[in-house]
Order: sequence, then structure tokens, then C-alpha cells
Amino acid sequence: MKKLEGQIYCIDFDGTCVTHDFPIVGKDAPHAERVLKKMVSSGAKLILWTMRDKKYLQDAVDWFKEKEIPLWAIQQNPEQHSWTTSPKAYCHNYIDDIALGCPLLTENHSRPYVDWLKIEKLLF
Repeated sequence: MKKLEGQIYCIDFDGTCVTHDFPIVGKDAPHAERVLKKMVSSGAKLILWTMRDKKYLQDAVDWFKEKEIPLWAIQQNPEQHSWTTSPKAYCHNYIDDIALGCPLLTENHSRPYVDWLKIEKLLF
């Protein structure tokens, strides 16, 4: 069995996959692409869970497409409608720069963003 098989992760975008530069897409957060691909190849399902909407949401979706990182869903868990009407996407873990305890980097940018090397150590 794969290490993350069946695990669902809600992934924020700005400050998580890329640095904070909204409304434009920021620079890639170091190691984000590699670790996200590793998560998927280990059986994880990724939900893009972001404050972006409309055109700005599409920019985030396009980032995942360009990186060839498959998303299981966008802004919702497609399976939870059978047991709840809540708009909060159910997942096993949220990876978000504003989540309490999320490891962050502050170097070379004005706002902290996710430290994917530390996330990788937590997951694998």
C-alpha cells in the first residue's frame, strides 16, 4: 500500500504553493512541485482550497496543470455531499501558510510561505 493512499489534503495556493504576490501568481515555493507530485504518487488526493475566485482561481488551477500535478477537486470535496451540506471541504489535513504550526520560510520574501522540505519530513 502506498504511504498516503486514500488521504485527502486541502492545499492552499498563495503562500503555500507560491509566494505571496496576489493578484499575480507568485514565485514557486521551493520544493512545492516535487513534494506535491510525491504526495500524489504516494496515493494522496489533492483539493485546491484557496481564497482565489473567478479569473484568479483559474490562474491557480493553471499552475497545477502546468506543473502536471493532478487535482482531485477544486474548492470542494466531491464525495461529502452524501453526508453533509457544509461548504467546508472535508479532508484529512490542510496545508496552508496560515495554519497553526505549519512550517514556514521567511527568507527572500516579505511574507512567510510554506517550507516544503519540512512538510515532506512530516509526511514521509
